[in-house]
Amino acid sequence: MVSSTIQALRYLRSWSSGGGEFHEEELSLDRGFDRVPATLFRPPGARGGLPGWVVLHGITRPGRAHPSLLRFCRALTSTGAAVLLPEIPEWRELELAPDRAVPTIRAAILALDARPETETGRTGVVGFSFGAPQVLIAARDPDLRGHLSTVVGFGGYCHLRDTLRFQFTGEFQEGLQTHSLRPDPYGRWVVGANYLTKIPGLEDAADVATALHTLASAAGERRIESWDPLYDPVKADLRKGIAAGRRELFDLFAPMADREPDREASLELVEGLCSAAEATDPYLDPSRWLHEVQVPVHLVHGREDHLIPFTETLRLREALPAAPTRATITGLFAHSEGKRIASAVGQAAEGMRFFNALRAILASV
Repeated sequence: MVSSTIQALRYLRSWSSGGGEFHEEELSLDRGFDRVPATLFRPPGARGGLPGWVVLHGITRPGRAHPSLLRFCRALTSTGAAVLLPEIPEWRELELAPDRAVPTIRAAILALDARPETETGRTGVVGFSFGAPQVLIAARDPDLRGHLSTVVGFGGYCHLRDTLRFQFTGEFQEGLQTHSLRPDPYGRWVVGANYLTKIPGLEDAADVATALHTLASAAGERRIESWDPLYDPVKADLRKGIAAGRRELFDLFAPMADREPDREASLELVEGLCSAAEATDPYLDPSRWLHEVQVPVHLVHGREDHLIPFTETLRLREALPAAPTRATITGLFAHSEGKRIASAVGQAAEGMRFFNALRAILASV
């Protein structure tokens, strides 16, 4: 068996070059109520005994076609693993739909673990962003016992209410200390598009919800930071199509790039959104389910993440009492661009921290 150090070096080499040798095959998965497409990546000449990885994309228009995600899967394949990348069609449409996500995750894990290239019981699952808490929730499934060996989450959240509060105000807590970052508005656009009309008294705000969906779709397709002034003309045009009495509501979600939402009004809106979202889709807040997870868990989060604060990963770790859990906070990456590491010493330290996390992840299947 190849050591995890060599596997990690192969991963980094492939990621850096953007290449590597692999076979790519299109499949479909039966998730019980319909079939969804998936891409299988295999090392050349693979016949059996491989570890397997199921990789979940996030809430984004490109879905499994996102260039960074494909690069990740190919780098993971270069370590000597079979990698299955399923599509969650609802997520490409920016529908959170956790009731559709969990059956997709289950179907992908069982399908990959049953393939002749893979060794039974050596399949892990990786979730990015919104996918991270969803793979943790799926790991509770008794049908996956003996099939799922580990769960990996990048940039996930633990508490919906605190995450959404950050996405409106930029404020988050680390112990007794309050931190502040400029929030990436993409997350609140998506949540608003899904649940705004579920708030009592706002059932007629479909024009605002539709505008938020259009705005989030534009950001996902252009892959330009959601706070960029480039979107100001889009916001202005969308605002014109909203009833005059609801334009201030739209402004709470999508002010011009040089402004932030009114804090007090935003906090009131957060409470309504979270109550509506949790009543509609209980799996949106993973904290109540995490005590049931028993397989090993590896969590990674960017310290300068402007979409989901890194403290949410620390809280995920605390909420997993039955699962051996390792959390790594790094300055190397995040959802949105953060501060660059200024010193060579700092870059080296962060690089080693991530390398050690990567070794541990690869050794877990």
